[in-house]
Amino acid sequence: MSDFSKVIAGTIRWGSWGAKLSSTKMADLMASCIELGVTTFDLADIYGNYTTEREFGDALIFSGISRDKIQLIGKSGIIKPCAEKPGFTISHYNTSKRYILESVDQSLENLNTDYLDMYMIHRGSPMLNFGEIAEAFQILYESGKVKSFGVSDFNHTQIQAMNKHFPVKGAQMEVSMLRNQEMYNGVLDVCMEHQVIPMSWAPIAGDVIFTKTKTGKRRYSKLEALAEKYEWTVTEMAIIFLLHHPAGIRPIVSAPKINKIKEFTDLLDVKISNEQWFDILRTVRGEEVY
Repeated sequence: MSDFSKVIAGTIRWGSWGAKLSSTKMADLMASCIELGVTTFDLADIYGNYTTEREFGDALIFSGISRDKIQLIGKSGIIKPCAEKPGFTISHYNTSKRYILESVDQSLENLNTDYLDMYMIHRGSPMLNFGEIAEAFQILYESGKVKSFGVSDFNHTQIQAMNKHFPVKGAQMEVSMLRNQEMYNGVLDVCMEHQVIPMSWAPIAGDVIFTKTKTGKRRYSKLEALAEKYEWTVTEMAIIFLLHHPAGIRPIVSAPKINKIKEFTDLLDVKISNEQWFDILRTVRGEEVY
């Protein structure tokens, strides 16, 4: 787990759900990430309506990057009706033992690799059977197909329950300066208690920070004034706030542009005081901390 980079490159927007990068451009982006020290790549079978994994795998071969120089995170469990997933009429979750084993095999084929560094259940389904999931995890671990396991968008009780059946090493969540509920609802506390690496898939809550609504504009004005006080930009302030948390949150940067990823790596060594951190929090909340 120590091999996972402190900033993670998210691929959700690399394919048809975003930039539609060619194999050449995807390979170039991978290489540029590695130059910045970003060696961990976050994937999921559903990205690009089940096409991005395969495109990433083709680009990985094209890039010539050695597999042992990078870490791949895979996820599955969401069923989304589309051309690549015929036979279904509604979106739902499948976390059965059979589906997990089959989806990991498909991901390995798509990615042109023999193993995943981490595999995650993609959503905290209300139908989770922790014992059955653990059986699948054990098979995948013993076969060498997956090195470690995690969860995505699980609440704190679900993380605890899963951890009782099989060690959870990573947890993805929506947490940021503006979406900070995970700092209060027990999720980050559980991560620290069990040495689970928390990963934020929306590290700056860009859609909230940069919204054009009246409320959003008023909030941005206050954030901008505070950022100027400390000689930051609002984006820098959001990144610094997240990185300062003692849980060791690792941001997943989904922007398919190396300059956006570099914004995060440039700030990894920036230190702030607890007073500055709480100054940001009180501005976001619009009230003093009591």
